[in-house]
Amino acid sequence: MQRFIARRVLSGSGQFPRWFSHAAQKEASLHDNNGVVVPKIPPFDYSPPPYDGPSADEILAKRKQYLSPSMFYFYQKPLNVVDGKMQYLFDENGRRYLDAFGGIATVCCGHCHPDVVDAIVNQTKRLQHSTIVYLNRAISDFAEALTSKLPGNLKVVFFTNSGTEANELALMIARLYTGCHDIISLRNAYHGNAAGTMGATAQCNWKFNVVQSGVHHALNPDPYRGVFGSDGEKYARDVQDLIEFGTSGNVAAFISEAIQGIGGIVELAPGYLPAAYSSIKKAGGLCIADEVQSGFARTGSHFWGFETQGVVPDIVTMAKGIGNGIPLGAVVTTPEISEVLTRRSYFNTFGGNPVCTAAGLAVLNVIEKEKLQENAFIVGSYLKERLAALKDKYEVVGDVRGRGLMIGVELVTDRQLKTPAKTETLHVMDQMKDLGVLIGKGGYYGNVFRITPPLCFTKEDADFLVDAMDYSLAKL
Repeated sequence: MQRFIARRVLSGSGQFPRWFSHAAQKEASLHDNNGVVVPKIPPFDYSPPPYDGPSADEILAKRKQYLSPSMFYFYQKPLNVVDGKMQYLFDENGRRYLDAFGGIATVCCGHCHPDVVDAIVNQTKRLQHSTIVYLNRAISDFAEALTSKLPGNLKVVFFTNSGTEANELALMIARLYTGCHDIISLRNAYHGNAAGTMGATAQCNWKFNVVQSGVHHALNPDPYRGVFGSDGEKYARDVQDLIEFGTSGNVAAFISEAIQGIGGIVELAPGYLPAAYSSIKKAGGLCIADEVQSGFARTGSHFWGFETQGVVPDIVTMAKGIGNGIPLGAVVTTPEISEVLTRRSYFNTFGGNPVCTAAGLAVLNVIEKEKLQENAFIVGSYLKERLAALKDKYEVVGDVRGRGLMIGVELVTDRQLKTPAKTETLHVMDQMKDLGVLIGKGGYYGNVFRITPPLCFTKEDADFLVDAMDYSLAKL
């Protein structure tokens, strides 16, 4: 029996029925009121069970009453997501959407990947929680597998619950190990929203007026908006200047993302990290690589983002893709550096939870078994090439950047002045959602599309995404 997939599309004659078969979908020539072909979502052999829960309006009303008002949502009419399978999400009406945001670069294997689900369910049935004061193989097996993916002597793992917590711990370790307080971060960076990480974060959008001491923000090596273009070594001289004119001459650490995620998918200028790391080392500091978004094969060319610049950090922090959506983070460092936490008792009740670490191990196995890094490279390169063609077609597209399945598309109203097109960005996002494509946004000005889908994304998905963006940009 032909499976049926939920879709809502408009044609010149009105609205198609919500449910119709792949066969009918293939035969139907879908056009909008102007006779333009409407992009079609690729076929997918899965239908979610019927949803009988509260409506989006009911959930939104309850959310406004009971949840923090600081929590925001995308789209003029928020989406009620009730089901997910691999690279697709489904709303309350059963309509399918291509998820090109991946829960903010978090779902790497695919929504509800059976191997990850089985690992979680099987571990939960056996033992849900014990804490690290007892032995459990799930924690140690995952730590062994995780460190095997890292270069050099990065062999000791501290598990956390999030990327913010991982970065907080990394900064504390660096300060303890070096005996210094000063941290150097990058402008436009985002490393978390707790006490220490908010200081390292360098966008006022994400910073409250609280004490944030000892952090210096260097020029951002942004090839698109930066003063030195793609010359990474020129940007790195500012790190040396900060050491000489803003500190005692010694620092605790330098922390950076290899590709700034919330900052708008900004890939650091080539040659930047080797030069910056050299200055930090001479000042006695440690180098911290924040891999919360760019790690776990997302860049395609490498497993970790920092590897794209040919450096080996002293500390690596990670989260998001590590558990495919399970709350899990980690700090990995060397045996020597890790000893600083033995000076007092360091403990984390949920860090290394057996269910979370079982999920983490399953993620690593899926990435390898299904060659998701190779897929991220092949599909990501194809997607970036197709998106770059839109830059030639539309003046509003100022830049297309990133690598693998971590891609940014920046919209501007003036290419020479690079004036952010914030309103246009929101409009196109809503249009694409109506077509069945979910993307994120970021950048200081909120004018960058963030494309970070599950790594099982296909070329057909890439075509649908670009066609939907093309269709939406044409209507600006």
